Amino acid sequence: MFKETSNALSDEVPIDYSKPSLKTKLQNFPWWFAALIGIAIAMYIAIATTPSYSEAFVFIRAGLGITITTTLTAFLFAILLGLVTGLGRISNSVFFRNLATLYVEFIRGVPMLVLIFFIAFVGLPAVVGGLNALGHWFDSINFTFAATPLLALENKNINMNVRAIIALTVTYGAFLAEIFRAGIQSISKGQMEAARSQGMSYWQAMYYIILPQAIRNVLPALGNDFVAMLKDSSLVSVLAVRDITQVARLYAGRSFRYDEAYTTLVVMYLTMTVILSLLVKYLERRSSQNER
Repeated sequence: MFKETSNALSDEVPIDYSKPSLKTKLQNFPWWFAALIGIAIAMYIAIATTPSYSEAFVFIRAGLGITITTTLTAFLFAILLGLVTGLGRISNSVFFRNLATLYVEFIRGVPMLVLIFFIAFVGLPAVVGGLNALGHWFDSINFTFAATPLLALENKNINMNVRAIIALTVTYGAFLAEIFRAGIQSISKGQMEAARSQGMSYWQAMYYIILPQAIRNVLPALGNDFVAMLKDSSLVSVLAVRDITQVARLYAGRSFRYDEAYTTLVVMYLTMTVILSLLVKYLERRSSQNER
């Protein structure tokens, strides 16, 4: 038996601790990323050295603040909406579970551009009308303090920037809900049972035990959705929101310099998404190191 064991051990393939060869390094090198960086650098050189491109860049960058503000604000609200909806998706309550599922499936079943139009021009006016009706009811029962702010709401006073943020929030809230649901369900049920056995309520266990782990697990997915929202924020230009896409369209329509306008627009989006993608990858590496 000892001889058989020795032969079995001697037949094992030795572990190669040597450093990877130059050929292996070249094969594993992210050439696609180097190509992206090269394209971006070449475009920025053209912008810096060509007067027409420089003019387009100066004009279009005026919308950069709107793009960033709209994306950040909408994503923060979408996280809150997505978390609440994700909890509703796994709720034991039949009403809340079906309500959350209805919202998610409705949003996922309609194109985003159509949703932006629907929320901005149909959904919000309907909500304002409902709040006005509630204000009239409060006024009829002499609850003036509650009726006054509701009656003061007018659809025309909601500017397009706010409509765009609400549209992105509602749309991405459904996508983030599925991320949170998957993250929560990835945590072992035994942890919830252990927390409940220690005297915690369901919500205490969810807040202190389950959610911190789930959020850490879904951070990379949240980062990817933030990058996606940054790109999809270009769709709010259909509401005449003066983000970089809308400003680029205005510049192209005014100057007829389509090459300069849309090349500059591509460079700006490419730069932002590459930087954010690198940040997401860094978070993924940190998360995997912490798990080890």
